[in-house]
Amino acid sequence: MAEKIQLEIVTPTGPVVSEAVDIVTAPGTDGDFGVLAGHAPLLSTIKIGNLEYKNDNQTQTIMVNGGFCEVSNNKITFLVESAERGEDIDAERALRAKERAEKRLAEAQRQQETLDVARAEAALQRAMARLKVGEKS
Repeated sequence: MAEKIQLEIVTPTGPVVSEAVDIVTAPGTDGDFGVLAGHAPLLSTIKIGNLEYKNDNQTQTIMVNGGFCEVSNNKITFLVESAERGEDIDAERALRAKERAEKRLAEAQRQQETLDVARAEAALQRAMARLKVGEKS
């Protein structure tokens, strides 16, 4: 049996995942990265996106909403603003949120409002990540 790495995903409301896994692929702000057992120590910021992990040929996908990651002593810990499993995502609601964000983004760009553009882009990224995770479950 291959060596495993302990995965912990924690949000302000509490732990979401705590299990030994084969591999983790995460959305780092400088690009996606993968972590296996025995990985060197690492600190990274996490952007809005989809975190995947495999355990015994089963792949799980979780939408994460930004935060931090630490790899140390064969353990990978994510401290993120929020995390949602595919089965917990309401696809219709996420689609409506995506449409609202696209409208807000277009309007903010027309009015050249930098703060509103940033907020609309973040909302759009969250909605698209939720839709992607929802499709996989």
